[in-house]
Amino acid sequence: MAQCIEIVIMGISVDYMRPASAALLFSTPKDSLTRVEHQIRLLGIIMDISNRGVDDEAMLADRNYIRWDAEGVEKIPEGEEEDIKAVAEMINAIQKAQWNSHRHCYSGTHARTQGLVKGKLVVHDNPAHLKQSFFDHPAEYPVVCRYSSEPGDPGLDDRIPQPRGFAMKVFNVHGEMLSSPASDIPTQDIEFNSTPALDLADAKTTREIIDLRIKYGNNQPELYKQLEARKDTELQKYRDTVRNTHLESTRQYSQTAYRFGDYVAKYCLVPSSETQKKLYEETVKPADGSDILSRWLQNFHREHDAEYLLQFQLCENLEDQPVEYAGKVWDPEKYPWQTVATLVVPKQDSFDWELKNFWEDQIRVDPWHGLKTLQPMGGPNRLRKVVYPASSALRRKMNARPEVNVKSLDEVP
Repeated sequence: MAQCIEIVIMGISVDYMRPASAALLFSTPKDSLTRVEHQIRLLGIIMDISNRGVDDEAMLADRNYIRWDAEGVEKIPEGEEEDIKAVAEMINAIQKAQWNSHRHCYSGTHARTQGLVKGKLVVHDNPAHLKQSFFDHPAEYPVVCRYSSEPGDPGLDDRIPQPRGFAMKVFNVHGEMLSSPASDIPTQDIEFNSTPALDLADAKTTREIIDLRIKYGNNQPELYKQLEARKDTELQKYRDTVRNTHLESTRQYSQTAYRFGDYVAKYCLVPSSETQKKLYEETVKPADGSDILSRWLQNFHREHDAEYLLQFQLCENLEDQPVEYAGKVWDPEKYPWQTVATLVVPKQDSFDWELKNFWEDQIRVDPWHGLKTLQPMGGPNRLRKVVYPASSALRRKMNARPEVNVKSLDEVP
């Protein structure tokens, strides 16, 4: 007998039917890779994480990177404002339905906390073309980070393959801030997802996909039938076939474009210690248990330090590297990732209950919280500018918990 469970896409909490044979979801045979995953692997997403050599560094410095304010970088399509408003309203309506099920209102996405850690972001002495935003000089910044599963069901079984997330608040960041939530909060929010392309690639797509998942969320065969009628079928179905592996070995991506000082870029976070890289071969198995990802993180952080490289991929060709459409991977063979900083996480307990509850109920991570020189760009980020505050406001109201904008690591439990 099929079992109905909840899943969330960009804040939309819907049900779908879990097959009686859980093994169908718990494994992804090598010969069943979608063409999207094949394309991603061909593009070198799983590749050497080191920077290029000195000669290549000089070549990278001389490339024609597109300025963030150049003509044509952002083009707001007709009807976008209406699409965004509709998405925000649907999310709020479904959050209310979610509260009726749980008697607690969760974040629309990334509801399941897998771990929380504190560390530091160490900015390198970068070459001139990478001296952008707060990466313009060597420095160390305190951070607090959260590992998560992307869907909005806080009880979602870890053995079900779905995208995973990572977010961090960087403290002591000074400069001209975006206006939300307040210009006097010296923090930079940075969020990631384990898939390099975003299925909700623009506001119109987001509205259409949410509508399909609301209508057919409890009937996965019918949902897939509807998705297969779309031109972006493979992008929409890819999330159900992601590789389910140890979070310490998982590369994370911005998916969408951002201002990077003078330029436009995407960013990623790459596990860099040998211990982390070896864990890539450790995949989730049916016998591992529903909380295996969290337990793996606890075991790792209890015994090991963690390190990640923060890398940026600069925009050079708007046709090949669209800013308005986030459903296309920017080819790293043409447009290399370049390292600007290292995230260092010392040994610690990665699951503190007080910090978990504080983060889930009172903190909001929002890419619009931070420096103007790292301003989010493109349609998906304009959608977030409206949807995130609307979702958060309703969640605070329904849970009777105020939002807290922490200014330093000392204010975090």
